[in-house]
Amino acid sequence: MSDLIITSDRRLTAVEFQQLASVPAAAEWFANIDNPRTRRAYQNDLQDFCSFVGLAGAEEFRAVTRSHVLAWRAQLELRGLAGATIRRKLAALASLFDHLLENNAVAGGNPVHGVKRPRVESNEGKTPALGDHQAKQLLDAPDTETLKGQRDRAILAVLLYHGLRREEAAQLKNVDLQDRRGIKHLRVHG
Repeated sequence: MSDLIITSDRRLTAVEFQQLASVPAAAEWFANIDNPRTRRAYQNDLQDFCSFVGLAGAEEFRAVTRSHVLAWRAQLELRGLAGATIRRKLAALASLFDHLLENNAVAGGNPVHGVKRPRVESNEGKTPALGDHQAKQLLDAPDTETLKGQRDRAILAVLLYHGLRREEAAQLKNVDLQDRRGIKHLRVHG
């Protein structure tokens, strides 16, 4: 069983209780990751590690040592992956081992702790920022004489002002615009 059962206000039956008690620690860890993009990335990262080391099942994580992690990191570097990608992959593995240790699914320590991670060269993201002139040109592009143009300008203004991703803007609802002491606040789910 890899999915947790979602129930309403009723109590769990004895069978459901036993099913939840037998959920593997790794599946429980995945279920606790809220962001679907993070969950997907971590899942791919762990599949990559398991494939490299040759792990067939979750119970085999008990045999993983720091040497395995160091060899994987070296292989990731040889593949030419970016430092940030290698850091994320190691973070995913470290997080899983922390959870497995918490739940006594593995013994000893976290084999990822102490493994040096590549430095990230910049404090800034890779996405280039728009200059003031470019942002003004973008905002002036829609025809504000039409309702569609006014809508498009409003969408662009929200995207630019809040630095939202396209998906974040698409998921906005009316309830996300909140009024706190007379000041408008936009609640973003990212």
